[in-house]
Amino acid sequence: MPSLRYALVAYIKSPVGEFVENLRRDLHPELPQLSAHLTLLPPRTLEGSEGAALQLLARVCSHAEPFEVVLGDMASFVPTTPTVYIRVAHGAARLHELHEHLNKQVLAFCEEWPYIPHLTIAKMATEPAAEQALGIARTRWRQYSGTRRILLDRLTFVREDAANCWVDLAPVPLGGNLGTP
Repeated sequence: MPSLRYALVAYIKSPVGEFVENLRRDLHPELPQLSAHLTLLPPRTLEGSEGAALQLLARVCSHAEPFEVVLGDMASFVPTTPTVYIRVAHGAARLHELHEHLNKQVLAFCEEWPYIPHLTIAKMATEPAAEQALGIARTRWRQYSGTRRILLDRLTFVREDAANCWVDLAPVPLGGNLGTP
């Protein structure tokens, strides 16, 4: 049986999150529909138990005050991977700092790529598909008139229970105590 994978995300439950989910559906309808989110810890196996991971999350995040991020321009990770995403224009340093504090002990993982704070739109099958999707995404993003500001005050610890099927395990408030879903 393959090892379970875990991640830490900040769901975007706002008009900009709805925009991202709708855009993702339009660009790549065959993908499983995931909630819009910023990833603080990309998928990883644990170096210990879920309980130990939750304790570390609670300890580190209780000392991190809520903060705001502002979304920037559309971009892609081509040629590394055919992924279209929105850059984090403001707050990226805070996301990096939190990522560094959390990528330790039971949550330590040697990630495949450097951590870049972003909001994924879609991972396409090929570079040409990603380039086409990027063009459409840029046009739609320019037309978006809502706020691009997001208050991060709560994260969610998730586990992959099947391919592309993530289950929420626990909310993780910033500056507070670990809660239950």
